[in-house]
Amino acid sequence: MAPALVRLALRRVLREVRYVRPVPYGRATGLVRDVYRRLEREFGMLAPPVALHSPSPTVLAASWVMLRESLVAAGATSRADREVVATLVSRANSCPYCVEVHGMALDSLGRSSEASAIAEGRPVADPFAGALSVAARAELTAVAFTFHYLNRVVSVFLGPSPLPSNVPDSARSKAKTVLGRLLRPASAALPGESLDLLPAGSRDFSWAAGNPIMEDAFSRAASAFASLAVPSEVREVVARELSTWDGSAPGLSRSWVDAFDDPAVRLALVVAKAPYQVDDALVTAAGLGDRELVELVGWTSFAAAAHRVSLSSSPSTT
Repeated sequence: MAPALVRLALRRVLREVRYVRPVPYGRATGLVRDVYRRLEREFGMLAPPVALHSPSPTVLAASWVMLRESLVAAGATSRADREVVATLVSRANSCPYCVEVHGMALDSLGRSSEASAIAEGRPVADPFAGALSVAARAELTAVAFTFHYLNRVVSVFLGPSPLPSNVPDSARSKAKTVLGRLLRPASAALPGESLDLLPAGSRDFSWAAGNPIMEDAFSRAASAFASLAVPSEVREVVARELSTWDGSAPGLSRSWVDAFDDPAVRLALVVAKAPYQVDDALVTAAGLGDRELVELVGWTSFAAAAHRVSLSSSPSTT
């Protein structure tokens, strides 16, 4: 865990979240406070991509369970290989914030050359390409699923860099080194210790077969997202549109959503297929409160992540 003064500084970064007001650390209670404490202890900081979900405690817990069990906890693969998958998925989804974060983590784990190659768009060895056990493949797929989810959320609510906007260019290199050290795990977290945050689920994920922790974690997360009060029209349209989507980007124009009258539906479809196109006008038109916005974006991102993972046996490159 980061020193006390650093933790305080990192908590203030939540002020840079767009469109919603995350619960400040000092005002967190109940489930939110529980997740915040675990996040700082096990991830090294109050990471904005997770903490921004705090207007909806259920979605906050689900996002942490997915991230913690897939990336942070000990498992059948190395943390470095999981960070490579996280970075490759983030590059494929045009999420510079996540590319930078997980590039810093790779630097701290001695994989700087891969971090640089991914950031520059050069090829690297895909961890899915080797001979993997069933448990290891499920673990890496869980990482890919998590980042197909988080990339969408981050594209909506955060800027292009994890460093605060007031950090001068001359200090950015040193700040990235410090953050990278915080992201380096001091010791391997035990698998499954976040599962108590969510009720047991009933959904099966074929890609997780052979890895009981991943099966359980993502089943619980799926049930949490299914319980959200997302409008039925949004659910129906997103499900229908995803069913025929091949994962390709729809292009620079947003004309492909103009046929839908409901602004919440338009927002959800852009989050699902082109989250980098979300802007102030799209969010404002939807007219949602903090909790409703987090839940709509979260539900849609989870649905899109599930679909993306279903498209390929190597989800980090789709």
